[in-house]
Amino acid sequence: MKTLFKNFGRDHKGRAFRFNLFGSENPKRICFASSPFRLGFTAIPHAATVTAFLLTTASVFSQEQPKDSTQIQPLDEVLVSAVRANAKTPVSFSNLKKDEIAPRNLGQDIPTLMNFLPSVVTTSDAGNGIGYTGIRVRGSDATRVNITINGIPYNDSESHGTFWVNMPDFASSVESLQLQRGVGTSTNGAGAFGASLNMLTDNYAQKASGEISNSFGSFNTRKHTVKFSSGLLHDRFELAGRLSNLHSDGFIDRAESTLKSYFLQGTYVGQTTLIKALAFGGTEKTYQSWNGLEDPEKLKHDRTYNTAGQFTDEFGNTRFYDNETDNYQQDHYQLHWNQKIGLRFSTNLALHYTKGKGYYENYEEDAAFEDFAMTPPVTGVDATDLVRQKWLDNDFYGATGSVNFKNDRFDVIVGGGWNKYEGAHYGKVIWARYFSDGELGDKYYDDDAVKTDGNVFAKATVGIVGGLSAYADLQYRNVNYEANGNDTGLVDDSFSFFNPKAGLTYAVNGKHTVYASYARANREPNRSDYESGNPEPEQLDDFELGWRLNTSAVRLNINGYYMKYKNQLVLTGALDDVGAPVRENVGDSYRMGVEAEAVIRVTPKLYVKPNLTVSQNRNQDFYFQRDGQLQNLGDTHIAFSPGVIAANQIQWLPFKGFQATLLSKFVGDQYMGNIDSQASKLESYAVSDLSVSYTIETKKVFESITISGLLNNLFDYEYESNGYFYTYDDDFSNPPAITIIEGAGYYPQAGINFLAGLTLKF
Repeated sequence: MKTLFKNFGRDHKGRAFRFNLFGSENPKRICFASSPFRLGFTAIPHAATVTAFLLTTASVFSQEQPKDSTQIQPLDEVLVSAVRANAKTPVSFSNLKKDEIAPRNLGQDIPTLMNFLPSVVTTSDAGNGIGYTGIRVRGSDATRVNITINGIPYNDSESHGTFWVNMPDFASSVESLQLQRGVGTSTNGAGAFGASLNMLTDNYAQKASGEISNSFGSFNTRKHTVKFSSGLLHDRFELAGRLSNLHSDGFIDRAESTLKSYFLQGTYVGQTTLIKALAFGGTEKTYQSWNGLEDPEKLKHDRTYNTAGQFTDEFGNTRFYDNETDNYQQDHYQLHWNQKIGLRFSTNLALHYTKGKGYYENYEEDAAFEDFAMTPPVTGVDATDLVRQKWLDNDFYGATGSVNFKNDRFDVIVGGGWNKYEGAHYGKVIWARYFSDGELGDKYYDDDAVKTDGNVFAKATVGIVGGLSAYADLQYRNVNYEANGNDTGLVDDSFSFFNPKAGLTYAVNGKHTVYASYARANREPNRSDYESGNPEPEQLDDFELGWRLNTSAVRLNINGYYMKYKNQLVLTGALDDVGAPVRENVGDSYRMGVEAEAVIRVTPKLYVKPNLTVSQNRNQDFYFQRDGQLQNLGDTHIAFSPGVIAANQIQWLPFKGFQATLLSKFVGDQYMGNIDSQASKLESYAVSDLSVSYTIETKKVFESITISGLLNNLFDYEYESNGYFYTYDDDFSNPPAITIIEGAGYYPQAGINFLAGLTLKF
């Protein structure tokens, strides 16, 4: 029986990049002296892009903007202070702020905008960064990246996945984001096993403002965004919002996306109080493009071919179903109350509710009647063509809170959260070529699931002596999951996890800082894991060691990590019948590597910043059923875990308001399965983009006018950032034989393409 191995799935389906390498919450403006600079890479096998890659092994240090000087502004940061790392936290992390994201925010999703952060690999089903996109960090897929918005969990409770397509243009409402690599700090929601990403939405504005942004580009891509803020009325109240409308045909055939989103925020500002009420969400209709491409000839000569919706009509003609689409709406509601008590205490209490409902629709050829609870209309007819819809209707709600005490020596946060998910899964047949009983639209399956997730944590950073500080973080988490699906069976599992973290940070002097940390993480299986068998919870011990250098000429951060797993649920690449990725426990495994980032000011108008990750990712004593026997393959590569990842930028600022940035990305070879088959190898690739923006401060009709342009895949390189690997038993041979047949498919990415935008602020 054929089993497909793919690397993704679905459950319900700048100004250059600038981030603070050294974790400072309030980095100072620094003037670097010019210095010679030379960096290079070897053994990169793509001649056309190698030259650019060698030249662009860099990115830009952009100076921090001064913070608002009001008393209350720091309260806004309490929303994420409980889950964010700072300069004294001994973990590896990167920050991105609004002004760094803006020049390239022309319609592509957040994972694509994060593509140039260390250890990050991004994917796009449609091939142009719009629609279904994904992110991996240190080789860990998106189900293992903990995502929070203002401290509220965003990962889907059952699949642990993050579906950015449900929040189109959310980047336009993000004030800042922080990506922590490894276990990181304790946070709400599913445990981080590769990274955690926390996002802070827009701060309130002192003055009234408006913004209109329009962008257009290749593949009939367009984005229209309108933002407004009332400013502080009576120095107390602000109302702000955003409306966005996006469309793209996608690089892949019929991979169009029609996306709409909104963001509304009401803020009350007092002397020691900040209250925020938020409502945001989006709707998406996306033609499915997650099948990939197996045919080698089409991969060479017809790279945009999409098999989704393909069927043969009664005359033998190949046709495509015109509504092979994914349809979903998701609405989020958050209420935050931040309170400052005296000079040393601050608190945050948040309530949240998320409503999601939608379906995806498929044309099914030769579907067995019994699989859809249907009776054959006549004897001898066992199957029919039909159109089905698979629905999700879910509610997610809960509360989070924290108390922070901070003085010159102690920084202590105590907090936690309780969340509940209630989800209904059901399917409908809306058309069938042969139909005899029941009513079209009846549910042929109807499953329910309930998940509760509670956690408490205490974090403390304590100054010991001189520049030495200690960090401790203790979390207790309890999870209960109940499901009654036909695929999952009856599930009623509870898990109690204790996750300790500890480390030391030593500021040797004003230039050198070293840190070391240990973190334990435990994590429960997701829904598709139960559908595949009887999964075990997984455990991770994460060791981090780093050195930060901060001089007048160079900023450098080198971080080494060793992540040792027990019962890691690694991607096999397989998809279940609803398109969710299949994982399996693999016993012992590990990820180890070195991450390096540097910031260098070459001249006052030229900045460079490279980052590089070199790693080894292995399953230990991996067993595989081959030729009828269970074989020990020894240590094998973990699927979708490249040994080399590098991202680079060069930024040129020739005059006020203008910037041009050349960005490059290199991802090394990776296997798409866990058995080290050459047929499963995804070849390395190196691509470069060019970003240009020019801001004119008019101070008349408009406050400013910004013209932006983005040229992606500058050298028109043909590559695949994603793929799948499959095996099946050749048991149809004559005479019957047990032989493993291997094959692979790929997700082609767009060649050279562009986006251009105009933003008017007033």
